[in-house]
Amino acid sequence: MSHQTCTLNALGETHRANISCNTLPLDIVSTRQNKRSASKPTRQSKSHSLGDLAPDEVKSVVDQYTGFHNANLEHRKESYQLLVNHYYDLVTDFYEFGWGRSFHFAPRQRGESFKASLLRHEHFLADQLSLKPGMQILDVGCGIGGPMGNLARYSGASFVGINNNAYQIERAKEHTRDVQSLCRFIRGDYMQIPESDNCYDGAFAIEATPHAPNKTAAFKEVYRVLRPGACFAGYEWCLTENFDPQNPEHLRIKKDIERGDGLPDIANTAEVCIAFREAGFEVLEARDLAPESHPDTPWYRALEGRDISLTSIPRTPVGRALTNLVLRVGEKLRVFPEATAMVSTLLNRAADALAEGGKSGIFTPMYFFLVRKPGTRETE
Repeated sequence: MSHQTCTLNALGETHRANISCNTLPLDIVSTRQNKRSASKPTRQSKSHSLGDLAPDEVKSVVDQYTGFHNANLEHRKESYQLLVNHYYDLVTDFYEFGWGRSFHFAPRQRGESFKASLLRHEHFLADQLSLKPGMQILDVGCGIGGPMGNLARYSGASFVGINNNAYQIERAKEHTRDVQSLCRFIRGDYMQIPESDNCYDGAFAIEATPHAPNKTAAFKEVYRVLRPGACFAGYEWCLTENFDPQNPEHLRIKKDIERGDGLPDIANTAEVCIAFREAGFEVLEARDLAPESHPDTPWYRALEGRDISLTSIPRTPVGRALTNLVLRVGEKLRVFPEATAMVSTLLNRAADALAEGGKSGIFTPMYFFLVRKPGTRETE
């Protein structure tokens, strides 16, 4: 999320029920205005904006982001830092408003709420890593700190989150205030972690490493900072063995996911396991958790608007149309920056592609891995 796509039409059950479609866009782009750093100059425009962007910056950032995906794969990989930063500058407020603080998917059990499934998915990693007080754990691509805060409360371990997006780090600090003694953050690139060797007791990544331009290089950095015997666990976005690179429809779905989720490319499950081994890890377990969803509640259900509640209205086709209409009208009235509706449209297409990828079985956002750095863990 990573990783993980939230659309205006894909609001999670966590959101308040008295919001109407007509108020959604204004809330999304205005609720973060007072959260910005005091070092930022005061915005002169009366228009609301996205993330830390000034209103007059949004259109140019959208154009640059689109340009990356119109370029070839090598250019996207070379420009991955800017690509990912632009993406999260544009979409973080959309994500947080609609999906909550944990930007990821989960295999949902029958009768389980969307929010409960996310929390269980996070706790599963804590259990796999045997987290406990006193451990130092690296959160690789920490987003806005939702999972980190939940795991700190659940396990009592101490966490360091690395994230290349300044706005997301500020949001993460806000969301982990109650456990701030257990959480700190580094603004940096997980391809070049600014930490010494052998300093962490474990690491996790929840749908974050799909943004990496080189899987092996990313995993080598995590390997470097882990102590011998320590484990790394997480969830990766992958193409499954059902993906056919000769099938135009499969390629179209893949491209729409990449474009709508800030990804330079999407690896297949075999490539991810190879990358772990090339990085030096022992692969203890690797499997797709998507089939563990109950048939009535597949992981992509939240993108389809099939959960009947007041908050599900924006996920329906009518809700989508209303949301985009409000944004377009708002742009003309200069309430929202130019190109805000383009961001909504981009995310809507990505949501459709994710659901198509899930239904067809060619894509999973929850390829679980548990890998270990060889060596003997130091005893306390």
